[in-house]
Amino acid sequence: MDMPPPQADTFDIAPARLTIDAGAIAANWRILAERCGRAETSAVLKADAYGLGAPPVARALARAGCRTFFVATVTEGVELRRTLPEARIFVLSGIWGGWEKDCFANGLIPVIASIEQLDFFRALGRVHPHALYVDTGMNRLGLSPEEAASLSAAGAQAPDMLMSHLACSDEPSHPLNRQQLQSFQAITQLFAGIESSLSSSGGIFLGPEYHFDLTRPGIALYGGESVCGVVNPMRPVVTAEARILQIRNVAAGGKVSYGATQTLARDSRVAVVGAGYADGWQRSLSGSGVALRKTGSPGAFGFVAGRKVPVIGRVTMDLTMFDITDIAESQVKTGDYVSLFGNGITLDEAARAAGTIGYELLTSLGKRYERRYV
Repeated sequence: MDMPPPQADTFDIAPARLTIDAGAIAANWRILAERCGRAETSAVLKADAYGLGAPPVARALARAGCRTFFVATVTEGVELRRTLPEARIFVLSGIWGGWEKDCFANGLIPVIASIEQLDFFRALGRVHPHALYVDTGMNRLGLSPEEAASLSAAGAQAPDMLMSHLACSDEPSHPLNRQQLQSFQAITQLFAGIESSLSSSGGIFLGPEYHFDLTRPGIALYGGESVCGVVNPMRPVVTAEARILQIRNVAAGGKVSYGATQTLARDSRVAVVGAGYADGWQRSLSGSGVALRKTGSPGAFGFVAGRKVPVIGRVTMDLTMFDITDIAESQVKTGDYVSLFGNGITLDEAARAAGTIGYELLTSLGKRYERRYV
């Protein structure tokens, strides 16, 4: 009796897939830890580890030696606690009514960022670790320096950590970096002996005086650029690919995709791949028909058969078209994969084509990608 053919692994046939190098994440953490010297190097795992999957990323970092982690919400902290029962986990959005039970039961450390939050936390009547977040010039979350000084003068319960955040650490020459550093130094003197933390990824590269007791890298762990205008020293972590579902031969003068915004100037071969804006491959990456192209900024490229190939027409919800005319027919076929970024195209190259940053591209990755961790 004839046996049925073996079933292909879903990763090998998925319309869109991600390869995530957990070893590269661990290596990037070690690179940053070495640069931080005596300061402890933590890891920011908010937004599901920047879209890459918090549990496997957390395990890789813990094996590398990371002991302190940051998430955005209590819900993220509860989920991470299942993976890391012994880790120190800070919640950047702090604590609000209704979340205190989960916070305390899971040993999460809220980052208190306003007097209102602090009043609520105190009213709970619990002796529980917490961090105090002070705004030093970014004007996002945080107590003002004056509010922090008043707390210190009043002899209030000391926090377990003092934190702030740099607004322009990706621009080393920006004067606000030095202003924020000096402001934070003054605040730390009011809370002598308290662990302090100022820098995320970009701040680590500003030098030792920005490191304080603990650094909080995020995007650098995941291979993205954290400093503008310099060679990125971090190892690439994620490769996004989309499968060629069909190759079309289109005569010169033919139109491509919604709105017929692109007219082909030559007889062309068009690869239609199985990823679109529902997968986080943003519409702004289109080769035509979006506002960004009117500024002269080029559209995105993919990478297949050793060559870059341009996106043509508009990216749609589930599909994107690439011009593969310049690749020999023998070198690319239906079923092959076009790299969207991570192989031949860096994450930040793709992000710039979309008019955004690597952070947004990573955290927008859709749920339809088949994932493989290596």
